[in-house]
Amino acid sequence: MSQRKNLVSGLFFIYFYSSVLTKTLMEQSRPFLIKNCYSLGLFLLLFINCQSQIRTGAERTDLYFSLLKHKTIGIVANNASRINDKNIVDSLVSSGFDVKIIYCPEHGFRKYEEAGQTIRNSIDSATGIRIISLYGKSKKPDKKELKNIDVVVFDLQDVGVRFFTYISTLTNIMEACAESNTPLIVLDRPDPNGFYIDGPVLDSAYASFVGMHPVPVVYGMTIGEYAMMVNEEGWLKNRAVCDLNIIPLENYSHSLLYQLPVKPSPNLTSMNAVLLYPSLCLFEGTIVSVGRGTDIPFEVFGHPVMKGFSYSFTPENKTGLSQNPIYRGQLCLGLDLRSFYLSHPKMLGRINLSWLIMAFKDLGSKPDFFNDYFDRLAGNSELRNQITAGLSEMEIRRSWEPGLLKFKEIRKKYLIYPE
Repeated sequence: MSQRKNLVSGLFFIYFYSSVLTKTLMEQSRPFLIKNCYSLGLFLLLFINCQSQIRTGAERTDLYFSLLKHKTIGIVANNASRINDKNIVDSLVSSGFDVKIIYCPEHGFRKYEEAGQTIRNSIDSATGIRIISLYGKSKKPDKKELKNIDVVVFDLQDVGVRFFTYISTLTNIMEACAESNTPLIVLDRPDPNGFYIDGPVLDSAYASFVGMHPVPVVYGMTIGEYAMMVNEEGWLKNRAVCDLNIIPLENYSHSLLYQLPVKPSPNLTSMNAVLLYPSLCLFEGTIVSVGRGTDIPFEVFGHPVMKGFSYSFTPENKTGLSQNPIYRGQLCLGLDLRSFYLSHPKMLGRINLSWLIMAFKDLGSKPDFFNDYFDRLAGNSELRNQITAGLSEMEIRRSWEPGLLKFKEIRKKYLIYPE
């Protein structure tokens, strides 16, 4: 394993020891804990050192506060948009800046809403600032909603996965800014899946809000790097060009895992879920549950009639997280993946298709295993056809290689940070 893989794998152990899997690990035998205590200490020291040195674009106020002076500001932000522990909107207002409009993506601004829930225009109760929804009747601000705005600031925590919709919101904002000649400042944030690239590259025939551009499922770029690529590759409508300014991260490298201080969306409640998301979200295009309606969404999967599994969960309504989740009130049998990477560290840094293939073989006699959403998530119809035809994971992965090689050549032109 390369030095980079060792570092990534080592840091990943910290996530499990120090966050959501603490309880799971404490249920292991004492010899297990004692045996791993020394290694844990070394990894922890390394992790704390790396983590403490990274500064987000939002935190580097010396690089962009001067650009906001005497300007009317629109900002794309949500609950995870923070300068240290304070929401960036509150920070800007308390610093005397003139924030006129908050543009709000999927999941809402201060309080998270579940996936797909329509976000409505409103007023921020804390500041009195108008909130314009970018996940309602329209997903792009019109000229009226940018009128009298001198500069737009974009500060959303992406997770580096094509079907996570914040990069689509970014594209729409860039188009709107280009059309209105409004400068855009992107405050860069780490990509928690930025240490690898994997998955099929999107076929433009399947472009949608869960995948707009010809990129793989996991693209290994920060949202600032991604913005540069979209702008300079001519991917905006009519090949428009946005007046774009990236406020970069400090001390960041793609080889480092980054512990998100705030969950990026309501159902990505742990780092384990964020890292499993590229693999498990594909199940959202099938009849299989990914644990929505439980306390561990995107860390488990299952179905009421799956065979040969001892682990079970029962989805229920969870306000603000999952209303009427699939199989509500029904016992689902499947796999608990909360400790998967702990026992399979070499699987970190790749999409795992074996779970999808396994579930299809178990339930594939049902003609409705795949739904219409699957092809949009995959970015093509090929993956569905390959699984239906019984191709192995290795054969499927081999078919991705030409597209990935082509994408990597494009990607490297826009990297701000070392690999």
